[in-house]
Formats: sequence, structure tokens, C-alpha cells
Amino acid sequence: MAYQQSDLDRLDAAISSGVRSVTFADGRRTEYQNLDQLLAARKVVATQLSMQETAKGAVVRRRVPYYRSGL
Repeated sequence: MAYQQSDLDRLDAAISSGVRSVTFADGRRTEYQNLDQLLAARKVVATQLSMQETAKGAVVRRRVPYYRSGL
């Protein structure tokens, strides 16, 4: 699932206000049991967003083996 920056903002708002229920940009609504679960969800979303950003500008490298012995 692709996360958006607004999802991270909504999780931050829920953490700061103490609300355990979050509605994401795609309409999903999730209720967390405690603050630890909210923090874990925030970490997952932040990691996914950083991976999406690096994937946009990443150069795809292809490795080709070099055999010196002629195999």
C-alpha cells in the first residue's frame, strides 16, 4: 500500500492529541489500542514514505559478472 504525507500528518496529529482512531487518505479508519501501536504505525508510514522518495530518484544498477577464466 502506498502511503501519503497526509497519512503521516494524521498519525502525528492523533499522537499529539491522544486520539486512538485515525482515518487515512484512502478512507480506511483504524483504531489503535494504545500509544505504542500508534508510534509503531507512524514508524512504518515514515519508513515507507522515505523508501518511496528514494525509489523515485534511484538509479537502477545492473551487475554483470566478469569471468576471467573463460567460464
